[in-house]
Amino acid sequence: MRNRILRHVRIRAGDLVPHELNPRVHSDAQRRALQMLYDEIGFARSLLAYPLADGRLKLIDGHLRAALTPEEEVDVEVLDVTDAEARALLMAIDPLAQLAGYEADTLDKLRHMVEEDSAAVKSLWQTLQEASERTRRDLQRLREGDALPEQFFVLVECDDEEHQRDLLARFKTEGLTCQAKMS
Repeated sequence: MRNRILRHVRIRAGDLVPHELNPRVHSDAQRRALQMLYDEIGFARSLLAYPLADGRLKLIDGHLRAALTPEEEVDVEVLDVTDAEARALLMAIDPLAQLAGYEADTLDKLRHMVEEDSAAVKSLWQTLQEASERTRRDLQRLREGDALPEQFFVLVECDDEEHQRDLLARFKTEGLTCQAKMS
């Protein structure tokens, strides 16, 4: 098996180039949970990037971590991959992790041990349980023939990715729930 890791570097998070095809969206709950972990434990996982021709580093994994701490120096694992390989990793890293299951008794034991010491983890699991319960209720209502509540959306056409990021930031400061989409 080839080792594609070139090096590890420390770089200001705001200097990393976000991948324009990153499909992940991050909820406010996820942002809060990560911020709580940062506050409680600190930075504990490197970001993943690859070098561009101009020497900058383009993110493959860690967009939220970089966005939360743009002025901080973060550890970045730099890979020797092509653009096509980076896109494949962008599509595969999270889904591959999601394929893993849990051994219920061990998870329960670990969860109870950690929740005693970590408000961040306890809050994260509480948020996950609430989301799971909402999904369960919504599915039950659908099975019973009840309609889900109506939702209304506004689609805003942006000039480019930077304009999209600016609008998202502005809308979020105004308390709106929004996410980026690309066609």
